[in-house]
Amino acid sequence: MGSIKQNLANNILSGGKFDATDLDGTIPNTNINDNSIDNVTSFPAAGSGIPSVASDPPSPSAGDVWYNTTSNAFKYLGVTTTGSWATGGNMNSARYLIGSMGTQDAALGVGGYITTVQSLTESYDGTTWTEVNDLTTARQGLAGGGTQTSGVVFGGYITTVQSLTESWNGTSWTEVADLNSTRYTLEGTGSSNTNAIAFGGIIPPTTGATEKWNGTSWTEVADLNTARYALAGAGADNTSAIAAGGSNPATFGGDGAFTEIWNDTSWTEVADLNVGRGGGLGGVGTVTSALVFSATTESWNGTSWTVDTALNTGRGELGDAGSNNTSALAFGGEVPPVTAATEEWTGAGSPVTKTVTTA
Repeated sequence: MGSIKQNLANNILSGGKFDATDLDGTIPNTNINDNSIDNVTSFPAAGSGIPSVASDPPSPSAGDVWYNTTSNAFKYLGVTTTGSWATGGNMNSARYLIGSMGTQDAALGVGGYITTVQSLTESYDGTTWTEVNDLTTARQGLAGGGTQTSGVVFGGYITTVQSLTESWNGTSWTEVADLNSTRYTLEGTGSSNTNAIAFGGIIPPTTGATEKWNGTSWTEVADLNTARYALAGAGADNTSAIAAGGSNPATFGGDGAFTEIWNDTSWTEVADLNVGRGGGLGGVGTVTSALVFSATTESWNGTSWTVDTALNTGRGELGDAGSNNTSALAFGGEVPPVTAATEEWTGAGSPVTKTVTTA
């Protein structure tokens, strides 16, 4: 490490401590013969400033640093610079054209199609799927809104197009008032079994019809500007929603990139997706923080879409759940073949534990 020059030698006390009480300012470089650390052969223990733990802390804060004595590594809680999909627990029954609702760690997957239409309902707790009570009426291509304990599903297809609506109370399904317009491969969102919105789909023909649910009945409101089906939707409740992508070969030749925002009165066109697509893509979040995904993932910040990390298993007609563009769940769908795969999304800017590595 070099040696300290004579003019500071008298400041060194017994035991090697340094007395700086008569010093003013900083020690100039000229007082240190060798300021490199090339010859350091050992590093002190983590000490009181950096805690040593046998396993990572359960709830660290951004910027926290610790030493993991099991993995013999320094770690810290940083933030992600790009989003990523991680494998979750598989559904019990692979299927597609699923109705869905909830959050990343508290979701429902409802109905769908395997080789026949399904009435199956499965509940996800962040790790595993559990079968709960079936729908009253099996169907595919339905939409849903709400939470794992209070939700609603509507529309769909059996051998004909349906207007059926069923309400979920956390335990069982009850048939309630029908949609005004029968349709399937529609989209919807909502906050509970008394607050939801349905939009788009196939009657036939393709429609932009929008209806609001108040827990008792559906009310027709202003249509989407661009009629389409197999689109993505997200929103906090029936007063605020976003509709993105979707298909309508008769009107615009196939899959679109259109994005529209609902303000409880009308739909307004905003910035398009970067990649136009339909085929039943997933959509979660709010009008200021949303995510859509199928083969490609795009994140919405309230103004524009940004392409992000793709699903590990690209697919269409899948189920979705999530609260914003940093926390989402994708499950089921058709690759092809039909899949039971579940993936969990962690968006850019989310906290993540990182390990300090050396070359």
